[in-house]
Amino acid sequence: MWRQQIVRKALRFGAAGTAAAAAGYAGHSYYLQRQQQAGNGTRYPGLNVVYADPLETSAVPGTRPHAFWTPPKRQEMINDLKGLAADGRDTKTAQEREYDLLVIGGGATGAGCTLDAATRGLKVAMVERDDFASGTSSKSTKLVHGGVRYLQKAIMGLDYEQWKMVREALHERKTFLKIAPYLSNELPILLPVYTWWQLPYFWVGCKMYDLLAGKQGISSSYILGRDKTLENFPMLRAENLVGSMVYFDGQHNDARMNAALAVTAAAHGAVVANHVEVTSLIKEKDEASGKESVRGAVMRDSETGEEWTVRAKGVINATGPFSDAILKMDEPQMADIVAPSSGVHLVLPSYFSPKSMGMLDPATTDGRVVFFLPWEGGVVAGTTDTRCSVEADPKPSEKEIEWILAEIRRFLSPDVKIRRGDVLSAWSGIRPLVRDPKAKNTKDLVRNHMIHTSDSGLITIAGGKWTTYREMAKETIDQAIATFDLHPVRDCQTENVRLIGSHAWSDTMFIKLVQNFGVDLEVARHLSHNYGDRAWAVCALADHRGSPTLDGRIHPLYPFVDAEVRYAVQYEYALSVVDVIARRLRLAFLDAQAARESLPRVIDIMATELGWSEARKKSERRKGLEYLTTMGLPDSILDEPTSAAAADSGREGYVNLKTTGILNFVDPASYYRRGTFSADEIGAILSAFAEYDIHGDGHIEVKDIEPLFNSIKVPVPDNGLEPFLKAASIASGNPSSHVEFEQIFDVLSEIKEATNAKGREPSRELKLNQIPTHRSGGGV
Repeated sequence: MWRQQIVRKALRFGAAGTAAAAAGYAGHSYYLQRQQQAGNGTRYPGLNVVYADPLETSAVPGTRPHAFWTPPKRQEMINDLKGLAADGRDTKTAQEREYDLLVIGGGATGAGCTLDAATRGLKVAMVERDDFASGTSSKSTKLVHGGVRYLQKAIMGLDYEQWKMVREALHERKTFLKIAPYLSNELPILLPVYTWWQLPYFWVGCKMYDLLAGKQGISSSYILGRDKTLENFPMLRAENLVGSMVYFDGQHNDARMNAALAVTAAAHGAVVANHVEVTSLIKEKDEASGKESVRGAVMRDSETGEEWTVRAKGVINATGPFSDAILKMDEPQMADIVAPSSGVHLVLPSYFSPKSMGMLDPATTDGRVVFFLPWEGGVVAGTTDTRCSVEADPKPSEKEIEWILAEIRRFLSPDVKIRRGDVLSAWSGIRPLVRDPKAKNTKDLVRNHMIHTSDSGLITIAGGKWTTYREMAKETIDQAIATFDLHPVRDCQTENVRLIGSHAWSDTMFIKLVQNFGVDLEVARHLSHNYGDRAWAVCALADHRGSPTLDGRIHPLYPFVDAEVRYAVQYEYALSVVDVIARRLRLAFLDAQAARESLPRVIDIMATELGWSEARKKSERRKGLEYLTTMGLPDSILDEPTSAAAADSGREGYVNLKTTGILNFVDPASYYRRGTFSADEIGAILSAFAEYDIHGDGHIEVKDIEPLFNSIKVPVPDNGLEPFLKAASIASGNPSSHVEFEQIFDVLSEIKEATNAKGREPSRELKLNQIPTHRSGGGV
């Protein structure tokens, strides 16, 4: 009976898939035809100004460009916002001081809108309260994807809106890979199959995913048998494994992509300024209609505290989860449109996943998906969907972290043990799911993105995802042109506008970096794939005095070098240590403890570049530590000494931990290091073991375990030692049985993990995954 039900289910999906595929192919062909007829955007009469790329170079890809475009200094941007000339002189007329558009928000959507407007020839300015990508845009899944979960729901529910959303996202995926090739790449993703009927089920779904992409497709999906699956992903649980389906999506470095968008917009004439906060909106009464219209904003420079007014024909609110704060500046009584959802992600060491293949578990315990993706030398895992409040830097809860770890353990081999201590970084990003205030039922969430124009003309763009940022920006600027009667000089160009660093980049450019600068191979690859052709400029900023090669890494375990900090300050508008360690170098996302250890060196370099005082350096260190408590490190790091000497004293291990023959089982930071015990603690364990190894043959007896543990003050758990001894295959019933050091070490590791886990139990109940899967995309 059950076999018949399974077969019927597979056949039903196959039949539905075939019919949907035929309809989809026809629909997709029609879509492409309409795209060709419409060109890149809405046609505006009289637009014939040819687009010229200011970043274009005649250099052969892979070689150093003959001349680099240099971004304007931040002070020049601030002067422009104040209505002054670049040098600070007051020479502009009132008309010259007014912008066509003012964009509030420097995330993916805001930067995308700014680049779109600038490349159409509009005069546009963008301001960001914190830093580019400081919020959701740096805390994404790192995927550039159409959404396999959305496609499944579109087919099974015959939902055209879901279908259209996937189709548009697949089109944008290809564009994404084209305009920023050094920051994005194809990634094969493996779906493990443990039931035979799921293999044709997944095959049909993935082939439809390929088909729907059409000419915008990337590599095609394929099936792997059981042996090949384990060969490609040896960490996978082998029991009952049938095989796997491998499909392809895109991946990118989100925060660096965001910075590239902002700097590219500046290259096209936009004014972009981070750490500038909008404090209120300016409204003027329209003489024709008698209605008040938003015509600019009052803003404050967070660096100096200075305030001024910026005038614009139109204002765009692109602040993501913070959209309601700007909307209430316009209409104080307006109901909230954002339904914030927290998505927690973890980063694990690279040895948990193949370097060039990710994995997706389509069947978690609550019906969502969990992904396991190699990224920038680590492995990103997640995610959750939990209702939350809107805050600048939310912290991931231990319950959310443990839930993700528990789901991961379900599909990995029993031999591959993932501990809480393996989590190098953990962060929480807020997804701005939105409600349409003009919909009949304002409680319903919008599936994709929403563009809302208030009665006073404030345009708000919210929702969506990284993959579709460009299409969202295009629709928003189209709306702004119509609403504010603007006059662009050309149509939308962003489908073909390459981002800074792309023009003279090639996939083999790193070889020339090694040959020209003597750069370490790992560093050369890193620079090439994070800066594109600008890697030449990064290398040029290195201090070569006394060394024939590029100067040192800021942390021995990662390929980030000093010159990148200088480049971030001089060319990418980095103003704080958090800007650098989190969003320019990404070290805080890859390894929070390594970022903590790198703070003194990064601060010293930035202090030289920006002329910081000792007080500012101390303040930056404190802010850096506070930020790292939102990346998975404990609050106790805020209590450590702040002097440079004190900071350097703990650089040997991952924490400032000293032992004198006694193990520290309750240090709240110790479970964030890669090894369970520090070198000092391992030495203490070895010394204690040697005292009871009376024959010197590497063994002690079971009866020696308790006194050994007492000598190093091991806290015995409430349930006693028996479960831990059994797990280590120690025959505790025979007092004279031999016990090896490795077994003792395993027992101590388990006890420490259990002790720390108890100390990490949440103080309040946290309800996980409250957002319906059909609204959140199932966690992707």
